[in-house]
Amino acid sequence: MIQLRVGLVAAMAVACLLMIAACGGDSGGTTPSPSPAPTPTPTPTPTPTPTPTPTPTPTPTPTPTPTPTPTPTPGGGTTITITASGVSPKTLTVPAGTRVTFINNDSRVHDMNSDPHPEHTDCPEINQAGFMTPGQTKLTGNLNTRRTCGFHDHNLPDNQSLQGSIVIQ
Repeated sequence: MIQLRVGLVAAMAVACLLMIAACGGDSGGTTPSPSPAPTPTPTPTPTPTPTPTPTPTPTPTPTPTPTPTPTPTPGGGTTITITASGVSPKTLTVPAGTRVTFINNDSRVHDMNSDPHPEHTDCPEINQAGFMTPGQTKLTGNLNTRRTCGFHDHNLPDNQSLQGSIVIQ
């Protein structure tokens, strides 16, 4: 029986040693070897973004404004001026194809139109001058037909100082 006990103790001792060996430990009191320290991951250096080269914007070439060809006029001009005293000149003679300029130098509005009132049908080209605020300048259409055209202020059709005529030759 002693033999049995010795064998049992020896078997237990072997079992204990196997367990200690399986656990990685030993009774020598040594410390386990450290795991390798992690290697720091290098931070990537940012790649500079290239600055785009600006594409030049083409500068538009201005279109020249056509200059109207002046029309020679008998009697010294193609302008009728409106003042508080009325229109001047009262009669203007121009060659066919001319445009007449109305200038409102009065402190009130005027609405210059062709005769007769209120139809304004004798010379519709005059109706293009129409409504004018103080200081405003307007042109008639081209007066192409040879004739005499009466005009007046539509708002004051009976005021003779604001009536006149354009003779187209």
